[in-house]
Amino acid sequence: MTSEELKENVLKALDEIRPFLQSDGGDISLLSIEDDKLVKVQLQGACVGCSVNQMTLKSGVEMTIKKHAPQIEEVVNIDA
Repeated sequence: MTSEELKENVLKALDEIRPFLQSDGGDISLLSIEDDKLVKVQLQGACVGCSVNQMTLKSGVEMTIKKHAPQIEEVVNIDA
């Protein structure tokens, strides 16, 4: 998978999870993909101060991204 295909797959994964985040007043944006293994995202809106955002990040976002792009090893949130 090329880096461009990887980015497209990660964006598809984010589009898949975005409605769930938006229903709670949040959102997510892709900041970068490093070494085709690490995805950096930024949780936005209500997700920023949410006490369960790490659980959402690992069980929701990371799992969905890995489904679309299995070579991704980790997804991290970068605070604004």
